[in-house]
Amino acid sequence: MRRDRNRINRTRVKTVIKRIEAAIEVEDSVEKAQEALVAAVPIIERAATKNAFHRKTAARKVSRLTRKVNNFAKSKESAA
Repeated sequence: MRRDRNRINRTRVKTVIKRIEAAIEVEDSVEKAQEALVAAVPIIERAATKNAFHRKTAARKVSRLTRKVNNFAKSKESAA
């Protein structure tokens, strides 16, 4: 039971991370990457609240994704 819940939450986190990476690499869109990040943060934090991840692991994931999206936005801005 708990294992199934944790697996569902971990899968959701992986999916939202993939959406952010797809917005950056495939669609090459800053707006979609930022929208995906805004949608992903609560899902990641909720998974930590439900103990699917440790809270520091969730914070690290959010931090890395935020940094990735911000660096992507800066690179697109400087290229334009």
